Amino acid sequence: MSRGITGFEPGRLLQALAARGLSQVALASMVGVSPATVSKWKSGQQSPEAEALASLSRVINVAPEWFTRPIPEKCSLPLFRSNASAHVSARAMLEARLEWAQDIALALGEFVDFPEVNLPKRAFTDPEQITNADIEEAADECRELWSLGRRAVPDLAMAIEGAGVILVREETGVATIEGLSAWSQALNRPIVLLSADKQNGFRSRFDLAHELGHLILHKGIERSTDSVRHKMMEDQAHRFAGAFLLPAETFAAEVRSPVTLDSLLLLKQRWGVSVAAMVMRLWALKVIDDETKGLLFKRRSARWGVKAEPGDDGRLPEQARLLKRTIELLASSGVMQVNAVSAYIGLAATDIETLTGLPTGYLSSSAQVIHLAKLKSDHDPVGRVTGEAGIVLPFNRRS
Repeated sequence: MSRGITGFEPGRLLQALAARGLSQVALASMVGVSPATVSKWKSGQQSPEAEALASLSRVINVAPEWFTRPIPEKCSLPLFRSNASAHVSARAMLEARLEWAQDIALALGEFVDFPEVNLPKRAFTDPEQITNADIEEAADECRELWSLGRRAVPDLAMAIEGAGVILVREETGVATIEGLSAWSQALNRPIVLLSADKQNGFRSRFDLAHELGHLILHKGIERSTDSVRHKMMEDQAHRFAGAFLLPAETFAAEVRSPVTLDSLLLLKQRWGVSVAAMVMRLWALKVIDDETKGLLFKRRSARWGVKAEPGDDGRLPEQARLLKRTIELLASSGVMQVNAVSAYIGLAATDIETLTGLPTGYLSSSAQVIHLAKLKSDHDPVGRVTGEAGIVLPFNRRS
């Protein structure tokens, strides 16, 4: 670099541009420099001087020193449901938000131990290796590992976080992308980001199970832009979601024959799964054939439309708790002042609040907090080191 502050990380600038949805030209105008200067910052040919860095930090809304923090190893590439070119900037934004969630988890991990990762392990290297039987087996094993039994899962978000997955749920402004997931090498655990743009608890729950399927089935499979391969992996994640949420024996035993929309509506609230997803599950289990599946979907469309179903407002989306409760714990234990969290992590308070599920304004207030987890025992409230390890208590699991 020819001049400017020492230690400027160009990758942080690229990350910030994506997370904020800003173009190079727009950022240059807002900071008061030329687009060519921003280009040099991005490439590492030049770093900002102190005054420009201060302006850049105000525009991006991060601490100035955040731009000098080393970037952790990138997460694995997420698999998006659409490869359309129109979604390129949206995908980049969501990947950057996922990386920010990783930064938050890494910072909090200095003080607490998150639950150990507890997911079925699979070694598939190509989606063509994965059979329907493999998917059913993986879904069953996951339920067994989590001691969920064969009934409806009361709270899938709680179960997933209890299995060591970092879960983020925030409004993204990208309604066409319901969620994404990736494995973090830096954390040695997976992260899932769900869109909170649609307040439909049934769809959100299925989206989360879909991402769980990707994490288990496709961990060792390279991402591809090939449309056939992409669709195959999406179909496999969908099938996993159905198999996990609607176990074959217990669900099929509750379905009356002949299958009707009204009879499935009676099961919707109990299982927390939409009628459409139940129809697909019955078809996958060969309880209904192609003709019956097509007829049920035609009737569903005629009666309710394509997207909405009766009772959609009867279930609120499940909420992420792990990161939120960890920050509350650090604050309530006196390990970190609420108004110091943002400076410690380096991101804006508003970004941390939305990524962790904290109430708006929480990090700039002296809100009351309660103990919800257990600190590492080598961090006492005044910062002394005792040398013993501790854990964050796992979430309660119901069988």
